Amino acid sequence: MSSVLVLAFIICIFVFVVIFYLVALFKILGYIYTYLFWGAINVPSTEEKVKQIINIVDLSGKKKAIDLGSGDGRIVIALAKAGIEAHGYEINPFLVARAKKNIKKAGLKNKAHVYLKNFWQENLGEFDVVVVFGMKHVMAKLEKKLEKELKPGAVVVLNYFTFSKWKPEKMEDDIYLYIKK
Repeated sequence: MSSVLVLAFIICIFVFVVIFYLVALFKILGYIYTYLFWGAINVPSTEEKVKQIINIVDLSGKKKAIDLGSGDGRIVIALAKAGIEAHGYEINPFLVARAKKNIKKAGLKNKAHVYLKNFWQENLGEFDVVVVFGMKHVMAKLEKKLEKELKPGAVVVLNYFTFSKWKPEKMEDDIYLYIKK
């Protein structure tokens, strides 16, 4: 009887170790995939920052929002909960899968959507609100893209990194709100 328990214990430990290493492998593969396709490493916005992003935007009259580099979907979910149709573009397929799971868990399947897409290859002109937690080296290129594609009155919310030519309408800590002229 005790040899059966020892064997069961060894099998449980083995399964635990295998699962642990598989999870680590998928995380590493996700980082490699993202790096190879010029994305940023996933640094999720804190719950406090997500609240600040939602609070800094006046969503009245706004219909459609996009989170560029949407990660696990937390900003997309917060935008949808605030009453706006919310979308996210993410190039890491592991994060897209997690975001879709989080959206389903939040009960927002018809209001929140995350796509496996590279936002550089998409026209963003249909969106009233754009949220970005970018990186310093892409902000000038992103500023030009949004200047070209967004309609006047569209709102851009940046977490931490800023635009050089646009002037922010509002600032709170490291959250910056811009309005396309």
